[in-house]
Amino acid sequence: MTLKAQSAQKTETLAENIDSSVVKATVIDSTTVENTVVDNNAQSSQQLSYRHAFMLVLKRDLTIAMRHKDDIINPLLFFVIVITLFPLGIGPEAETLSRIAPGIIWVAALLATLLSLDRLFKSDHIDGSLEQMLLSPHPIFVLVLAKIFAHWLITGLPLILIAPLLAVLLHLDENSYTALFLTLLLGTPVLSLLGAVGVALTVGIKKGGVLLSLLVLPLYIPVLIFATSAIDTAALGLPYSGQLAIIAALFFGSLTLAPFAVGAALKVSTN
Repeated sequence: MTLKAQSAQKTETLAENIDSSVVKATVIDSTTVENTVVDNNAQSSQQLSYRHAFMLVLKRDLTIAMRHKDDIINPLLFFVIVITLFPLGIGPEAETLSRIAPGIIWVAALLATLLSLDRLFKSDHIDGSLEQMLLSPHPIFVLVLAKIFAHWLITGLPLILIAPLLAVLLHLDENSYTALFLTLLLGTPVLSLLGAVGVALTVGIKKGGVLLSLLVLPLYIPVLIFATSAIDTAALGLPYSGQLAIIAALFFGSLTLAPFAVGAALKVSTN
């Protein structure tokens, strides 16, 4: 009886050890699976959060612009007034106006964009939201790119839409309208991207508008030269794909490098 009792006790102990080992292995496996799922969910949520952060900043800036209509109207009115003043000052001769129309339109678009640049980061710097943006876990270039895109939608896109109408006032050659539209479509984002670099460098300076103009205007000269050259070439009936290719290269180069430069400049300016 004693031997049977001892053997039975050993059998029960062995069974308990086996059960505990199985439970531990099951817990380890479930923990590993849970950690893998958590890591995958964290990676997917991080990827989605970048898109969400971009759209959040974009919607915020567009909403603020819609509440302050002067941010949209003032550059557009400036663009219209500058173009309408040239026929009054130069004269109504169609040949003269047609020859200088590309330069007038592009200089007016350049100055109208420059007029609206100062508000790109200024209000965020005043209310402290710029510092919160820099402390955000999201990459700064994503947030900066969203703000620049919002600026282009507010300023650049209306200029593109109204420029062909004002070109009629300047007797622009009918063969040049497509070139005018394409150069503005590719060139105005470059103006916003390069201008954002200057704004980021001067955001902490009081009354830095003059310094902003000195920093940004030299960067705008290549865009101005090739855009007006493309429109003049189109008026002669010649291919202008070379000028468009150079403006497109400026656009993609600015799109790639400008957000990182703006982020670094903001960190320097706010410290």
